[in-house]
Amino acid sequence: MTPHHISDTLSAKHGFFGRQGGVSKGVYDSLNAGERSDDTLDHVAENRARIAQAMGVAPTHLVSLHQIHSDIVEIITEPPTEPLQADGLVTTVKGLAISALSADCGPVLLSDPKAGVIGACHAGWRGALGGIVESTVAAMCEVGATPADITAILGPCIGPKNYEVGEEFRAEFLEMNEDYEQFFHTPSGAKAHFDLPAFILSRLDVMGVSATWTKHCTYTEADTYFSYRRNTHENITGYGRNLSAVVML
Repeated sequence: MTPHHISDTLSAKHGFFGRQGGVSKGVYDSLNAGERSDDTLDHVAENRARIAQAMGVAPTHLVSLHQIHSDIVEIITEPPTEPLQADGLVTTVKGLAISALSADCGPVLLSDPKAGVIGACHAGWRGALGGIVESTVAAMCEVGATPADITAILGPCIGPKNYEVGEEFRAEFLEMNEDYEQFFHTPSGAKAHFDLPAFILSRLDVMGVSATWTKHCTYTEADTYFSYRRNTHENITGYGRNLSAVVML
């Protein structure tokens, strides 16, 4: 099995895995990697084992988090024995595949090949507004990375044409910084829409990190990616999780 997307700009081995190539059924068809979903646990374990194999690591060395939309980052040197509640992972250890789960939120993979440091974070709107991107870069620098030497890739997430938001959502951003108005647009006859990819990339730019987006939208690419919002709009209960991972081998 191979990931759906690999970037030419990230030196460390990595992959953005979508919904194809697994064993899950129904709404989770087929490569659901979310251990906290309501999918059959054996199916999730097999899916994650397939992803681990594609990444060149043992299943125990594919590390995911109990994600909580925070700015918390864990620096790890070995697979945790219990799920960590955080939204970012950083390591300098070869053979540890660190990951971000997503189903519209932005998965960010980072690498500083000179320092031998990699990072991964889950950046939904709340985490991105709260500083998860900045915290992940800071944690990488804590163990030797330099922002100018870090490359980051934002993986498949909901695109700006499909992220309709309410006025309270918009107000929360503008209350923090009026300049964030640039990340909102209002199509004719519609509510405001938020450009999550552009906002995440702006956070990386502030930190001095070179970054790009894969330009894959989870909402529109239904055959390729899981999407929480798409399922909600279609009155489908439950949703699978895409997995994005990076490893130094």
